[in-house]
Amino acid sequence: MQKSNQVFEGSNLQRKLRFGLIALSLTSVTLAAQLCAAQQPDAPAPQPQAVAKPNQAPAPSAPTPGSPLRLTLQDALALARKNEPTYQSVVTAAGVAGETRAQTRDALLPSVNFNTSALYTQSNPNGVKFIANNAPHEYISQGNVHQQLDLASWETYRSSAALAAAAKAKAEVAARGLVVTVVQNYFATAAAEKKLESASRTADAGEKFLQLTQALEKGGEVAHSDVIKADLQAQERRRQLQEAKLELLNARLDLAVLLFPDFNDHFEIGDDLHGNVALPPHAEFEAQAAQENPEIRAALAATQAAAHDVNAARAGYLPSISLDYFYGIDAPQYAVNGFAPDKSKISNLGSSAIASLNLPIWNWGATQSRVRSAELQRTQAKRELSFAQRKLLAEMRSLYSEAETALNELAGLQRSAELSEESLRLTTMRYQGGEATVLEVVDAQTTFALANAAYQDGAVRYRVSLANLQTLTGVLTTP
Repeated sequence: MQKSNQVFEGSNLQRKLRFGLIALSLTSVTLAAQLCAAQQPDAPAPQPQAVAKPNQAPAPSAPTPGSPLRLTLQDALALARKNEPTYQSVVTAAGVAGETRAQTRDALLPSVNFNTSALYTQSNPNGVKFIANNAPHEYISQGNVHQQLDLASWETYRSSAALAAAAKAKAEVAARGLVVTVVQNYFATAAAEKKLESASRTADAGEKFLQLTQALEKGGEVAHSDVIKADLQAQERRRQLQEAKLELLNARLDLAVLLFPDFNDHFEIGDDLHGNVALPPHAEFEAQAAQENPEIRAALAATQAAAHDVNAARAGYLPSISLDYFYGIDAPQYAVNGFAPDKSKISNLGSSAIASLNLPIWNWGATQSRVRSAELQRTQAKRELSFAQRKLLAEMRSLYSEAETALNELAGLQRSAELSEESLRLTTMRYQGGEATVLEVVDAQTTFALANAAYQDGAVRYRVSLANLQTLTGVLTTP
């Protein structure tokens, strides 16, 4: 009967302890709500926007089975953000920094724990042999609310919040840098396709010119040396065609590795390399570049984190307070109610509170060393912030001038490619009429090949320069 009463009392104890812990947790929840009210979950790093011209063509429909995937630049950017491991590592680091901030924030709030223990001590006629214990059988079942009050914890939280902001800004920097890489690989593939078309045309032209010289030699109109020169030129064009095929293959493979997790090289380029893309006005570019640049924000957040680290180190000179509140039992019976020596019934439930003050006195200069270390890091963070500001001013001028120069040269390169093609046609006709030499035809073919390749490279250079501008503005200009 006594055993069943103890079991019943133990179940009552557990129920009452649960209600007690719920009441103790209300204070913690209230404090947590007040501190977390201003805390919003981390938003993903802003992605560079794409500004397109009005009346843009609708997105292509899904490819039919067996047909190559039509890949636009925006599709390529989306795939790269999803699958490129270096960029994803930066995004992961930003997520980890956000969780670290949450952990240090939670460390400022009261914690609630519940512990149960049973102590069995050998006894003697005068009591127990271990004087630290209260009875031969001692049962402890208590809920504990703990709160630590010190400046170091608060400054550590503020430092982790600043580092989370810096990591988020670095993720945005990485996102903009990824755009440059994708644009370069994407339009390099498009340029390689154009170069292959040009190499195929020049190879066909070389073969036709060789046949022409052979026919003219049979008619006695040109010397055999012209045939030899045309044959040499035709062989050179064949080699250039093979190199163009290899260049296109490598460009497509580089893009496939960057975009696809399953190494899919069955795709086609959807955007036109030579689409009309306007350079943004200089005033608009400067206004966008000066507005919340992510590199400046990252450096500024790192400086703020370093300043909080200095304060956290200096907090080692200050006292700290810890508060504990216990509610439960510490009795010779594991029950809500016990019995006094006179057999009267008493309640084992009770509470206690502990307030501790810790005063730092001497630690052989460890705190002073931590302060000096934090101050050195703060000084370096300020240097990096100043450098980032100067770098932004220099890049604003340099990158815009690069884009402007590439745009101005592109028109000339296009004109040169058109003129070289017309020159080749006219020179070939003049050779047929006996008015030009074989060297002039060969020179016209070489000029056409070089001019066309320079035009494709110039178009890629302009596209990449626009992508470099968005590293400062966050806006990618597209046709």
